[in-house]
Parts: sequence; C-alpha cells; structure tokens
Amino acid sequence: MSIPAQAQERADALRELLHHHNYRYYVLDQPEIPDAEYDRLFRELQELEARYPALATPDSPTQRVGGAVLEGFAKVRHQVPMLSIRTETDIEPSGAISFDARVRRELGLQEGEPPVEYVAELKFDGLAISLRYEHGVLVQAATRGDGEVGEDVTQNIRTIGQVPLKLQGAHVPPVLEVRGEVYMRRDDFERLNEQQREKIARGAKNEKTFVNPRNAAAGAVRQLDPAIARQRPLSFYAYGWGEIAGGPAFRTHYEVLQAMKGWGVPVSDRVAIAHGAEDLVKYHQAVGQARDSLPFDIDGVVYKVNSLALQQRMGFVTREPRWAVAHKFPAQEQMTVVESIAVYVGRTGKLTPVAHLKPVFVGGVTVTNATLHNEDEARRKDVRVGDTVIVRRAGDVIPEVVAVVPDKRAHGAKPFAMPHVCPVCGSAVVREEGEVDHRCTGGLFCSAQRKFSILHFAQRRAMDIEGLGEKLVDQMVDQKVIRTLPDLYRLGLSGLVALERMGEKSAQNLLAALEKSKHTTLPRFLYGLGIRHVGESTARDLALHFGGLDAIMDADIERLLEVPDVGPVVAESIHAFFRERHNREVIEQLRACGVHWEEGEPAARAPKPLTGKTVVLTGTLPTLTRDEAKDLLEAAGAKVAGSVSKKTDYVIAGAEAGSKLDKANELGVPVLDEQGLRELLDGRA
Repeated sequence: MSIPAQAQERADALRELLHHHNYRYYVLDQPEIPDAEYDRLFRELQELEARYPALATPDSPTQRVGGAVLEGFAKVRHQVPMLSIRTETDIEPSGAISFDARVRRELGLQEGEPPVEYVAELKFDGLAISLRYEHGVLVQAATRGDGEVGEDVTQNIRTIGQVPLKLQGAHVPPVLEVRGEVYMRRDDFERLNEQQREKIARGAKNEKTFVNPRNAAAGAVRQLDPAIARQRPLSFYAYGWGEIAGGPAFRTHYEVLQAMKGWGVPVSDRVAIAHGAEDLVKYHQAVGQARDSLPFDIDGVVYKVNSLALQQRMGFVTREPRWAVAHKFPAQEQMTVVESIAVYVGRTGKLTPVAHLKPVFVGGVTVTNATLHNEDEARRKDVRVGDTVIVRRAGDVIPEVVAVVPDKRAHGAKPFAMPHVCPVCGSAVVREEGEVDHRCTGGLFCSAQRKFSILHFAQRRAMDIEGLGEKLVDQMVDQKVIRTLPDLYRLGLSGLVALERMGEKSAQNLLAALEKSKHTTLPRFLYGLGIRHVGESTARDLALHFGGLDAIMDADIERLLEVPDVGPVVAESIHAFFRERHNREVIEQLRACGVHWEEGEPAARAPKPLTGKTVVLTGTLPTLTRDEAKDLLEAAGAKVAGSVSKKTDYVIAGAEAGSKLDKANELGVPVLDEQGLRELLDGRA
C-alpha cells in the first residue's frame, strides 16, 4: 500500500514532536503540555501507523516505553522490562465494559460463563520506580527509563520514609523487584511551593515553583544530590513487580500485592477485587466521586486480570500487556489559548482578573474562563493575552491557569496590569498596603456591589429595615426596581405589590419599616454605608469624635488618625470612600429622602458621663431594645460587656434577667432598671 505524502509528513512531524515532549517530560522534568494533549498526539500517531504499517519505524515513540536515560546517573538494565499499560480512550464508565468484553473475547469466554475476576487499582500521577530487594534488603532503585534500561536513583529513593530498606516477615523471596509509583501528596506539594516562593522572595537564584505534584516528585527523584532529594517530601505505593526468584507460589495478582504489604511494602488500601464489567464500572464511579478528596493526584484507575495463569495466557502486544488497561478520568489539565483578560468586580468591591479562554474540555466540563485571582498572581504566572496556557479544573474548584507555555508566546504580548478605575462604575480603584486585592471605592454607586450594599445597609445593626431580606433584594435589583440606596425610600405600594410573593400587607409592613428607619443614629448610618474596615465600633468612635457627618466626610487622613483605634489603613479607606463623588451623591440623596439623625458636638467639647465605665445588659427592658440601650450607653462613653466580673461598674437588668443578675448580686455590682439607666445617662445616678 502506497503512503500518501501528507500522511508521511504528519507521521514524521508527530514523531519529532513526541520525542521532544518525551525528553521534556522524562529527562528534564519540565513538561510543556498536559498529559491529555500528549495522549492525543500519541493516539494520532498510533492511528496513522495502524492505517499505514510501513510508517511504524523502529524509533517511533509507539515502539518504546519512555525516554532516554538521564546523563549523570548510572544505567540499570531491568531483568524484566517495565512496560506501559494501554490507556482506555473512553473516559466514561463504558470504557470498563469495553475492556471486559475484549478480555472475554481473547479468553474465548461465552455468554453465560462466570465473570472474569479483576484487580482494580488507582492510577497514581507520579514517577514509576523499580525497587530491587535481595535477601530482603534494598540494593537498587531504578526509574523506568526506556523500559529496558533505567537510571540508578537508589540514594534518592532511600530518603523516602515509606520505602522499606529491609523487608519484614516470613517467606520473603531471595530476589524481589517491586514496581510502584513515587508521588507527592497535595499538602506536601503546597508546603514545598510555599517554601519555594519564600526563597524566591528572599532573592534566591535558580529557584522556581512547581507546576504540579508529579513534576515536583519526578524532579526530586532525579536530583544528583541526595541531600536535595531528602528535602522533598515524597511518598510511594507499590502496584506490581518485575523479577521474583524463589519465595511462595502465587496464583493471583492480588495475592502478590497482599504479600508485599505483609513484607512492609506500602500498597494502597483502595486496591479491590472486581467480578466482571459491572464491578469495574462501580469501582470507576466510586473512585471518580472520591477523586478530589484523595490526599494525592490520580488520573484514572487500572484494571488487571487477577489470575496470573490467565495473564500469562493472554500475553503482551508490542509495548503493553493484553490483560491490563488504564481507564482514565476526564483530564484535569488541558492546553488552550487566552483570548482576553477581563476584570470583574465582586459584591464586596474586590476586583478579580479572569482569563477568557478558547473553549476547552477539562475536568468533565467545557471551560471558557479561568480565574487569575489577583494582579500579583497574574504577574507571577505572567499570563498575557494570546498566550497558550495550561488550565486545571478539579471537581467543583474554579478553573485556574496553572502555567504559561512560553515558547508559544506571540511577539509583543503585553503584561497584564490592573485598571486604575472600576470597569463597572468608573470609581477609583485602590490597593491597601499589605493587601493583595484591588477594590472599587464606589461602594454605594457601583452596580456590581448593589445587592451587597443594600443588604448591609438594611441589616439590624445598621438601618434595621425589617422585612428587607436577600430574596426580596435580589428580586428588586434584578427587576431594576431599585438601583441605589435612595431608591429604597422612593418605593410605592403599587410597585411593591407587583413583585412576586409580595402581598399588600407585606408591602405595607416594608414601607412602614422604611419610614421608621429614616430616624436613626449617626453610628448606625455610618456603619450602614459599608465603608471597608469600618465596623460598628469604629463607626461609633467616628461619630463621637467628630459629632457630625459633614465633618467626617471632609476630614483629611491626619484628622482621621486622631480618632481612637483608627490607624493608617482604616483612615485611608474612610478618606478614599468619601473622596469618591458618587458616594457623596448617594449620601445627599438619602438625606433628601428624609434619612436623619441627631448630631452632637465634637468629642473635645462633648462631655461623656460614662467614660471608663463598664456596663452589662441582661433581661428585657420595658421600652428599650437591647440594641437601643447599648447605643445609648456607648454614646455616653461606656463599654458594654457581655459578662459580669469584678471590673463591671453597673448591671442593667430587665424582666427575666438570668445568671448575669445572680453574678452581679454575688459580686456586689450595682444593679439598675431602665429608669436607673436613664438617670445614669443623664448624670443623676
């Protein structure tokens, strides 16, 4: 059969490309593409060679297992080749059914005959290793290499605590080659990368963070200096064997794994026996559901015919055993292109850069966006428009850009920079000292923050607008009934009744609550504005110090710093908020709608009768709510505490007072009722 020139050219290009990526992955430990992309290229070459057998040259990646031996390590020839396992391309559970059907066909089993017994295992995402034990002592550890010859990494493997230096128990074979996977736990990986970031921050040269745990584990195993390898937290699980000389006679694959576990070799507890396709499907689904909660990365499961006699009967084809298959899950990493970078404003004003991607199927869904988290993260990864990037999505985790493929970057691509004004409302964007996030300062005006601002404004400790809950706010904002806070006080009965699940009585109650909220206190109003870092205590301190709102709005940073407990960060936040024209306009409109409060004299001229006093409230007062009583006490300079102690100056007790009243009587603390509270506030007590 003649080979079309186009097929010959594509095969040549694929071979060169796969050789390149094999070298980057197996030798340099610096992969440029995710596994799923490599698998796609590999399958394409396989399909070409199957269609045109003459294309299958001796040096084709399909005819070998791995990459070249790394220079610097001694070579080790495997007594039993370390072959790869065939990958099932159908990532759905039906892939297990296909494998079982193929096994039954090759074994000549008819319908109605007993199911085939399998061993089902996790497919770890790490580095394959062969451990050679002679008379129970570890004498050599080698990488897979090209399947025939690997690299001697004994000294590095000896640093892994999970790898036994001497086997234990009875009936240990004189020669045992354990085959397994060196990997890195996710928590260990995060700690390692944190250490790397700290080194980079201190100016260390030739340091880098790692893309994923597999990359970090492989790099540790291939360190020429065992002292460096010892600093990398590695783990190990066994899944098979090479040469076994002497020792017990085994009938099944599972028996060998359990024997190795008895000899002190770590074997995953998730190894299971499966009978037929139905059990394989259940195993695949169960592991898939648990995948994201595992402490390490896996990219699939492995099925193996359990009977060693049947394994021998089925044999091998080229580079793979016929009796085993790797059944992958949807790839959690894929390669795609950044088409643009947009900045989104969250409900609290936080700005988040998001990469808009060329659609790619990853983690079981089609992904079009990936978060870049913040400006520092975007610059650390150096993500630019037009870049080819590796995107990761695991479970329900928001997709993120893991790394850029620098060789594919277009000339002239510009680094990302956060905008200076909010992309939604045009207000100034600030980044506080010591913070990683940028924030919009137009909290009362910015439509992205609208729902959050209204709910915060309406809460009990702020304007106390009873009946204005999250579902109602969602409905009113989504239907454009309200756009800014002053619109709340412009609502009419007919407009409210038209809303879903809003009857006339409920509408009247809400309007009454809005009318009642117009008469408030300056601390409540300040707190309700939602100024970043301004909680109830700070709002109260501002009101007491300045006496009136206009004085607070016009205060410079130096004046704000005179307020007790207001530091530079808080002062800058307050100043930036009131410097924003949009926020001032909203406040003026609220005043025009009738929102008002009693203002007082600045702190220097306003005596506070309860300054330095600690007061505790307990029980129900006749006319004052707990919050109202607290506001009055704090306005008078008192500290309102939650428990009674020897340092308590007064306890204000109402009906059904409990253990706090008992404690006050026990300690001899003065107890006052509501009338006594009012006399105390008037300075008559």
